Amino acid sequence: MMLIEPQAARVEWEDAVIQRAVRGDKRAFEQIYHAHSGRVHALCLRMTCDAAMAEDCTQETFINAWRALKTFGTRSSLSTWLHRVAVNVVLARRRRMSISMTDPPEAFEEAEQDWTFDTPIEMGEIEAAVGRLPVGARDVLILSGIYGYSHGEVSQMLGIAAGTCKAQLHRARKLLRGYLGVEVH
Repeated sequence: MMLIEPQAARVEWEDAVIQRAVRGDKRAFEQIYHAHSGRVHALCLRMTCDAAMAEDCTQETFINAWRALKTFGTRSSLSTWLHRVAVNVVLARRRRMSISMTDPPEAFEEAEQDWTFDTPIEMGEIEAAVGRLPVGARDVLILSGIYGYSHGEVSQMLGIAAGTCKAQLHRARKLLRGYLGVEVH
């Protein structure tokens, strides 16, 4: 008897659930919702800094995902696709609310570096500091710095140039250093 690796079994299970959901199985989509709603909500909360709006965006993300599930291709994972849907929902909500998506880009070139801090920082302090960032810088930091998307992926999700993405990430890091009162080594 051949043993299946846990990761492979999870992928097989998710593929089967996706296929059932694509065929209109609402219970299968409910399983997708339960498996991914926490991470989608966290992304929406970080991008909106508003619990009620994040909840609305999470719900809208899954409504849009249900409607567009037939267009889901296997080029990316389901979680990546759901994140893109969530980002689009948040950005559309901002446009409807007439909130500027990006701030003017800053011209610079700087090598990216790993961060180490001299003093311990509480997670709550970091989340609060991220919430204070200008919208464009916050979005790029969340998607690139926290969720690990490349500059190219982030620029596509946000509809900005890759150079603007890099500038916003630099700006976010610089502002965070100031908000947190730390030096980067």
